[in-house]
Amino acid sequence: MNYSDKPLLLEKVLIKISGEYLAGDQEFGIDPVTLSKIAQDISKIHSSGIEISIVVGGGNFFRGVSIASKGMDRVTADYMGMMATIMNSLALQSELEKQKSDSRVMSALDIKKVAEPYIRRRATRHLEKGRIVILAGGTGNPYFTTDTTAALRAIEVGAQIFLKATKVDGVYSEDPKINENANRYDSLSYKEVIDKDLKVMDLTAITLCKENKLPVIVFDISKKDSLFNIFNNHKEGTIISNGDIKW
Repeated sequence: MNYSDKPLLLEKVLIKISGEYLAGDQEFGIDPVTLSKIAQDISKIHSSGIEISIVVGGGNFFRGVSIASKGMDRVTADYMGMMATIMNSLALQSELEKQKSDSRVMSALDIKKVAEPYIRRRATRHLEKGRIVILAGGTGNPYFTTDTTAALRAIEVGAQIFLKATKVDGVYSEDPKINENANRYDSLSYKEVIDKDLKVMDLTAITLCKENKLPVIVFDISKKDSLFNIFNNHKEGTIISNGDIKW
């Protein structure tokens, strides 16, 4: 990773996986091959003794903000989006268990038949016992994105870093799909993300990271070995920090 001023020895991380990634090449649902691949990768990293928490988005099933913009009540839409994250979390847990990785799904929504309720102390205890913790159901409240959920949970469980796994290889000055000349950043400060209004995550999420000095790495999870590269001290994606951690 070659951090210039403050090398990170990653022992406790939170990984945010987008729902769109789980869909693979499909427009909807879960691609079994993609799900199996990410579970295998996470299991290999976990077997080396890394404490791993995971937040999964629900965009492959339902996007609350998008649906609300078309007329549905925002609160209802957001709760539906939270339930989509629970479906993805259960699917990921099933695949992790096929890899012999002990895991727990903890939900901010009360759904005891399939998931434990999220309690911070219980989550940290699971991590201490070597279990992967999958944090579902968002924050349990509408108007909060899964990026905000990931930042909040990372802080609560004491993660060293927030790994934002997307389908884009870092943070760009503009949408690279629209402007092929957009600049990709190797590193950014929280202030730069806010001042430049970069659409890497919502303002609440980046502010939480800034106030708690939680570094973020934004990377392309679909790129071969990208997740392993981060844990093997190789440059990957864009790192966002308070300025003292750079590629």
